[in-house]
Amino acid sequence: MVHLTLRGQPLGTAQPPADPARIAAVLFDKDGTMSQSEPMLLRLARARVEQCLALGVSHGLDDARLQQLLDLLARAYGLGTDGLHPAGTIAVAARDHNLISTATALVQVGLGWPEALALSEQAFASTDSLHGQGAPTPPQPTDGLANLLERLTAAGVRCAVISNDHQPGIQAFLRRHDLAKHFAGLWSADHLPRKPDPEAVHALCAELGVRPQSCALIGDANSDLHMARKAGVAVVLGYQDGWSQPVPLDPAFPQIHHWDELEVVD
Repeated sequence: MVHLTLRGQPLGTAQPPADPARIAAVLFDKDGTMSQSEPMLLRLARARVEQCLALGVSHGLDDARLQQLLDLLARAYGLGTDGLHPAGTIAVAARDHNLISTATALVQVGLGWPEALALSEQAFASTDSLHGQGAPTPPQPTDGLANLLERLTAAGVRCAVISNDHQPGIQAFLRRHDLAKHFAGLWSADHLPRKPDPEAVHALCAELGVRPQSCALIGDANSDLHMARKAGVAVVLGYQDGWSQPVPLDPAFPQIHHWDELEVVD
C-alpha cells in the first residue's frame, strides 16, 4: 500500500491528517474526472433539445409552450450559454434518469405522461449515437491522467472506475486510450445498486478485494464525495479540471485541479 499526497500534503481521513492513510486502491469517476466529456455532452444536450422541440411542433405545441419546453430542458440538462453545468442531469445522471427528466418537461407543457415518455424515447433513440462508444468525437482523457495511472500501477495500487455511464461506454473509453491495462474493476449504470448509493462502493471494493478504509475515491460531483464518505472511504478528493466552469464542490473535501498535484509515496 502507498500514501498519497496532494500538493505535498499527506492525505488521510481528516485534514490535516495526523496519520496519513495507507491506500491499496483508487476509485475514479469517469465523465468529468477521467474524461473531458463536456464537448460530447454539450452536443448531446443540444441535439436532444432540438429533437424534443421538433417533436413538440409535430404534436401541436404553440410557440409559447415550445419556449417553455426549451427553458425547462435547458435547466434540467444544465445547458447554458457558457457550457454545461457540472451538476446538471446530462453531466451526472444515467440515461434513464435523463429520460425521466425529459418526459417530465414534456408533461409540464401539456402532454400526458404516456405520450411524453414515448416522445422522450424517440428523441433519445435519434441522438444516442452522439454519446458513448459510438460518439463521432469521443472524449479525451483529462490532462495527466495516463501518467498518474502509470505511477499507481507501478506502486501496486489497484484502480477501478465507478460511473453512471454504461459498461460498454466505460470499456470503450479505456480501450481507446490504452488505459484498460491499469484497471482491475468497474461499477457502472448496469450494476445495482448504482452510485451514489454507498453500497455501490462496498460492492466494488469487494470485487477488488480491498476495504473502503484502504481506498481513495476521486470524483467531480458532491454526490460522489458524500457517497464515498458514507461508505467509509479513507481519502475522498474532488476533481475540478474536467469542466469549463468551476465545479461547485463541497469545500469540506480536498480538491485537485491537475493530476500532477497528486503524488504516490511508497
